[in-house]
Amino acid sequence: MTNASEWLATVQEEAIEPELPIIDPHHHLWDRPSSSYLLDDIVADASGHNVRQTVFIECGWAYREHGPEEMKVVGETDYCEEVAQKSAGQDGPDVCAAIVGTADLTLDAVVPVIEAHLAASPGRFRGIRHRAAWDASEEVTGSRANPPSDLLMQPRFREGFAHLAAHDMTFEAWLFHPQIPQLEDLAKAFPETTMIVNHLAGPLGIGPYRRDEVFDGWKDGITALAKYPNLVMKVGGIQMPVNGFGWHERERPPTSDELLEENRRWYLHAIEAFGPDRCMFESNFPVDRASCSYTVLWNQFKKLSADFSESERAAMFHDTAARVYRLDSK
Repeated sequence: MTNASEWLATVQEEAIEPELPIIDPHHHLWDRPSSSYLLDDIVADASGHNVRQTVFIECGWAYREHGPEEMKVVGETDYCEEVAQKSAGQDGPDVCAAIVGTADLTLDAVVPVIEAHLAASPGRFRGIRHRAAWDASEEVTGSRANPPSDLLMQPRFREGFAHLAAHDMTFEAWLFHPQIPQLEDLAKAFPETTMIVNHLAGPLGIGPYRRDEVFDGWKDGITALAKYPNLVMKVGGIQMPVNGFGWHERERPPTSDELLEENRRWYLHAIEAFGPDRCMFESNFPVDRASCSYTVLWNQFKKLSADFSESERAAMFHDTAARVYRLDSK
């Protein structure tokens, strides 16, 4: 990520309120031919802020090379458990203090996959993310294979989904904003399962979508989702190119003030709808690293929340994530 690092370095900020405790509830790790982001990278990125713990979210990497096809995904949990053990003995945040993996919930025999994840990381594995983000536009999906357009509604998916609550597993809902009604239906059907809405429910801003035109419909959708107490909102994750802000195309990355100017209305509506006790700020690194640095991103959240009460801020930066992912305080 040398070129990205050089670009991000053109905007430097000191971390504000460096003592404020943070749990980063959404990041990835990978080592791919095009880029890598590993333990040392996130520890370095987080060093300016008081990041105590992190939650790893599946990203399709480090799968097992051998064994049944449906079990290969457990390799990601194997890897993250090793990272967590190594991180726990070092200075800095406990990286992968909680782990969320993936499983094909449409499988008839998905329970053995869930149990294999739990066996690979019995003290840290917390939930499943099965990607549902679909769109008809190739500009949105790129080269990524689309899941079914109605995945969250399919009976086979829901048969597998029903096993999550029995194993005390959460579900990470990764979707795009046109699919919000599907998630609402899922939340209504499974009130006993905690579902974490990733990335503000994925408001799109490229291809056939324009941010200003999308906002009102997205806003109504978020208000509808907030009616379901089993849903929790991740506030962040919208600095990806697919969200249409275009930061990655600029000569210099944004400052925290510039980020906040563009993002404020999206963040504040989600917080107003769900309440701070059901919101958690997220980094979505290294994906959002395409647009801004880790320090700048969290400075933006601190500025956004400056007028909230101490307990409300504690919830969004730390306590909601600690409760949802069952993390002991560090």
